[in-house]
Amino acid sequence: MERDIFLIGGGQTKFGEWWGRSLRDLIEEAVEAAFKDAPCTALDIDLVVIANMLGEIGSHQAQLGSLASSLLPHRPPAVRVESACASGALALHTACAFLESGRAKTVLCIGAEKMTDASPDAIAEGLMGAADAEVDRPSGITFPGLFGLIAARYMHEYGLTRDDLSLVSAVHHSNACHNPFAQFHSTITPEAVSRSPLVSDPLRLLDCSPVTDGAAACILSTQMPSDLRLRASQVATDTLSLTQRATLTSFSATKDAMGKALTEAEISRSEIGVLETHDCFSIAAIINMEDLGFAEPGRGVEIYRALHRGKHAPFPVNLSGGLKGCGHPVAATGIKQLLDVGKALRKNDGAIGLAHNFGGAAATAAIHILERTHA
Repeated sequence: MERDIFLIGGGQTKFGEWWGRSLRDLIEEAVEAAFKDAPCTALDIDLVVIANMLGEIGSHQAQLGSLASSLLPHRPPAVRVESACASGALALHTACAFLESGRAKTVLCIGAEKMTDASPDAIAEGLMGAADAEVDRPSGITFPGLFGLIAARYMHEYGLTRDDLSLVSAVHHSNACHNPFAQFHSTITPEAVSRSPLVSDPLRLLDCSPVTDGAAACILSTQMPSDLRLRASQVATDTLSLTQRATLTSFSATKDAMGKALTEAEISRSEIGVLETHDCFSIAAIINMEDLGFAEPGRGVEIYRALHRGKHAPFPVNLSGGLKGCGHPVAATGIKQLLDVGKALRKNDGAIGLAHNFGGAAATAAIHILERTHA
């Protein structure tokens, strides 16, 4: 990176179904928690970057930059970014660009989503904005349907079984039990995943991340050091529609972003000791292991077999519970992931961690690499 960028504070709401709270309420709670955790005051903020995808659908609210800025006494400049489920990571990437250029010294990043106030049909339709409106939407397919196609093709190519696929949610729900901010705090067995209602063959209900309300916020600064320093912030993109890709069983945007991030961070893949990855569906978690380079094609499930059996795995994966156990308030996820990587590095005395966030069927993928410096 062109300048040292430090994560100096962060906070989030508990993720869940917040029927009595507005999008503004959730944003305000996360921002207050971030400032409580940081060595700065609101007046030190030069810029606000807020991520949101469904504000107009779930809350009838646009112009979220102004809304977020108005929570601070001096109303600094603010921008809203959107890249579907990768919106939070794109907010971080945008903040890094301002910080590296010198146009800002301390930036407040927010990701927030209020999804449960709208009907399930309205949310499903809104989420399909992350696919190709001309190519995909006319078929009537939804994102569970798209990832069901991906899972079916993967099973055909590599022989993945239903029992193997069920390990992912079991592992992530177990991890979520230790996260006070997670939506779910109950373990599930692989057998329960396999028996849950069919959503889009072969995917079942417990393969899918839930509809969630929540917000997360962090403060990045080039002026105030901390023991958490960003080593890389990279984004890559692919076609919106799966129909225009060479394969259904690998996401090139993840591969591209990972390669660029390792180069920027000047590290090898083996140095990464903590990983938060985008498990919107259980098949995505398995493919992510391969695209990030931690497993060969067709062998990503081996990491989950090891994690489920309590045997040695290369590194912790989604200690927060991931999107499946923690919940997935779309635009908040990418920022929450970075905060969780920082917590894990401090708790486990780790050195380097990685957050992987993607939007749509990985039409956009973002990688952030965080280092604990012991400063």
